[in-house]
Amino acid sequence: MKMMKAIEYHAPGDIRIGPAPIPQCADNEIRAEVDACAICGTDLKAYLHGNPRIKAPKIMGHEFTAIVEIVGEKVKDFRPGQRIVMATSVSCGECFYCSRGLSNLCLDLRPMGFAYNGGMAEYIVIPSRALNNGHVIKVPEDVKAEHAALAEPVSCAVNACGNSNIKQGDTVVIIGAGPMGIINACVARHFGAEKIIVAETNQPRLDLARDFGFDLLINPDTQDLHKAVLDFTDQIGADVVIVAAPAKEPQQQALDLVRKRGAVCLFASLPANNSTLSLDSRKIHYNEIRVVGSSDSTPGHVGSAVEMISSGQIPAERIATHILSLDDVFKGFELMQSGQALRVVLKP
Repeated sequence: MKMMKAIEYHAPGDIRIGPAPIPQCADNEIRAEVDACAICGTDLKAYLHGNPRIKAPKIMGHEFTAIVEIVGEKVKDFRPGQRIVMATSVSCGECFYCSRGLSNLCLDLRPMGFAYNGGMAEYIVIPSRALNNGHVIKVPEDVKAEHAALAEPVSCAVNACGNSNIKQGDTVVIIGAGPMGIINACVARHFGAEKIIVAETNQPRLDLARDFGFDLLINPDTQDLHKAVLDFTDQIGADVVIVAAPAKEPQQQALDLVRKRGAVCLFASLPANNSTLSLDSRKIHYNEIRVVGSSDSTPGHVGSAVEMISSGQIPAERIATHILSLDDVFKGFELMQSGQALRVVLKP
């Protein structure tokens, strides 16, 4: 049996780098050679705290890109040599939400790296369910692997900015300058946002954000975020506030930063056992504020993300700050925790 190198999740604190069998490809599947897989915050949380959704042992990684190697006899529209990415939460294609084009809300999602083996390996098999439901997206040949691997996180921001109804000329506040905060800010600019304010308490992350040309950077630990936003918007408030920080305080404070008839998007999730917020219903009621959530992405969002990356509308070279080998996954986790990295990309 031929073997490959892979990163397997077994339990909280138990991630193993080692040999795994090269997967076999059925006639309704694709096997592809992975050449980049980014580390998501979800991967870090699984390592630190576990994730009951992962059917361990399982090869990790859902932010991957790969080159098609073998195409099953029953698979159409793909050929060896093509670069692909995925909408990696694989939908059933049949439920209430799938029938309405909302595959990210599918009642039976089966994510890569959770239900299926993921992309932190030298090879990956794309399941027939993903192929049948349009989850595999082709990428132009000239896109670098480490940039194509960003398609999945960029697609999540495409969903968030769409849910927030960002329009040309808007002022948008992004709370959290981690990788997803920065990506949301870049996508908001693509959607037409004229002014972007980024708030972050981690100074190294805020320093990284300076390279992106945003209009105002605020550290709420040393500056009054509420006053800064109101002063910047002539006391009106922002059109949209996207909270990409997984903490209660900024999610609750967002209502004070948004204008009347504006939108607050809760992009980051809170821990399952501590997720209840205290929101002032009078502000929502009298100011006609929309509070929306945003989770995951559809194949359509991924297609938009690929177009944005391939056309240079997303500064992928500044988002993929560290390129490491599979053997350096734990170094990648350390870089993420310290705030020194935006996206860490692993290359087999």
